[in-house]
Amino acid sequence: MSWRLVYTRQAQKDAKKLAAADLKAKAQELLSVLADNPFRNPPPYEKLVGDLSGAYSRRINIQHRLVYQVLEAEHTVKVLRMWTHYE
Repeated sequence: MSWRLVYTRQAQKDAKKLAAADLKAKAQELLSVLADNPFRNPPPYEKLVGDLSGAYSRRINIQHRLVYQVLEAEHTVKVLRMWTHYE
């Protein structure tokens, strides 16, 4: 059973930036992995700490990351960000 993906308003804005930066294909690949199984390796993921505690991230490229939360009770993956966390 695949997971349902939901996007925050910020993630929707980030998707437009990714398309403009020619990173859409890589992001789509990661999103399909999340829809299949958000805990699958590879590609590797990191559990985040601090204000993003409880969230996970996967690398889109050296600078940009896809940040998401897994809501297991609803069988949903909530995509928080898809752009750099250095801004």
